[in-house]
Amino acid sequence: MTIREFKMPDVGEGLTEAEILKWYVQPGDTVTDGQVVIEVETAKAAVELPIPFDGTVHELLFPEGTTVDVGQVIISVNVGGGAEPEAPAAPAVAAAPAQETVAEPEAAEPEGRQPVLVGYGVAASSTKRRARRTPGGAPARAVEAAVPAPVVPEQLNGHGSVAGRPLAKPPVRKLAKDLGVDLATVTPTGPDGIITREDVHAAAAPAPAPVVEAPAPVTAPAPAVAPAAAPAAASSARETRVPIKGVRKATAAAMVGSAFTAPHVTEFVTFDITRTMKLVEELKSDKDMAGLRVNPLLLIAKAVLVAVKRNPEINAAWDEAAQEIVLKHYVNLGIAAATPRGLIVPNIKDAHAQTLPELSRSLSELVATAREGKTTPAAMQGGTFTITNVGVFGVDTGTPILNPGESAILAVGAIKLQPWVHKGKVKPRQVTTLALSFDHRLVDGELGSKFLADVAAILENPKRLITWA
Repeated sequence: MTIREFKMPDVGEGLTEAEILKWYVQPGDTVTDGQVVIEVETAKAAVELPIPFDGTVHELLFPEGTTVDVGQVIISVNVGGGAEPEAPAAPAVAAAPAQETVAEPEAAEPEGRQPVLVGYGVAASSTKRRARRTPGGAPARAVEAAVPAPVVPEQLNGHGSVAGRPLAKPPVRKLAKDLGVDLATVTPTGPDGIITREDVHAAAAPAPAPVVEAPAPVTAPAPAVAPAAAPAAASSARETRVPIKGVRKATAAAMVGSAFTAPHVTEFVTFDITRTMKLVEELKSDKDMAGLRVNPLLLIAKAVLVAVKRNPEINAAWDEAAQEIVLKHYVNLGIAAATPRGLIVPNIKDAHAQTLPELSRSLSELVATAREGKTTPAAMQGGTFTITNVGVFGVDTGTPILNPGESAILAVGAIKLQPWVHKGKVKPRQVTTLALSFDHRLVDGELGSKFLADVAAILENPKRLITWA
């Protein structure tokens, strides 16, 4: 039997960790080169990872919901065709056997990060995972292959630890780290003194009132009450703590960095968009747009691209290291999308070169992919200008924060029927408000105002899409 290990690759530029969302295989399953075996969520997107060799799944090293560092072994595969060893009582994604907490597997420490391309995996490693020695001195792997060696009470201290280290599985250790709980202070209730998730939640929950705790020493010892009390505390608590990770963690860091790095200025314009709304209805019946999605955002995006052409300095970036302004002669148009995993901003590459039908297809694909959670990290890199449509939530407008590395972002407000002076008379017209935030290091008030006025002028009279393009 020959075992090959597949490590968590760097599926995006500079990523250091990823959360396991779903395993598509189990120990004993046959896999082939290129077969998707796992879905992970990085700080940028959800990504499916293929295995780079044929064989039979030997072991899943981490359960779903675990955050794993890049370079750690996540799955081992028997590629030698020999007999599989006797299967463990339960796979790693289910409840792990008790002895695994003593012989906890650890990946060999890599010499620095080892980014790997998706689909290629890593070369077969000559360094196998270290086997932690049990109190009896036998290697963990040998213990697993032979008779399980349970931890006897004499080996544990009052908090369930061996040689001073609390007993807990990797996911439980990660949970404790996220909640800020010191495992050394947690009273274990699991088999053989193992600290469980419920124990960690109980330790993180606010202490109960003295009137509740008073009878506890008389009626029952604390460890016996903890398992039943923990779920109640979690469900009835006045607060819920959610670990910040994945897309939300990256978005938070990016927005804070942007807000405190680029001096933001926001300008607003309210105008009559009735003609554009009529054009939207006309395009829906146009044979050249048959089968394509036509909505106000499509024409707003086209208006932005025309306005960028008229004001090219708006499409730039600030290079702090070189102290230079980098003018972009292309537009990778970002569209902010709210997803269950958080806000993401994928972009349409070279949107400036696309026709209206092509832009419609690109927008539809971008939105559909984002909703499915399948946006790739590459689709969110290299943006030059962003549009965020807050109007879909009924909001009039907002003051958007720049996407890092970009000089401007346009917020589109709700389109509402309002009284408006049209041709000297007050009439009901479709009205909206745009808000443009820009980096004042790159864009001065004149340039920002001209750009915003151009976008509004095009949407107020969409014939300018032809005359100004």
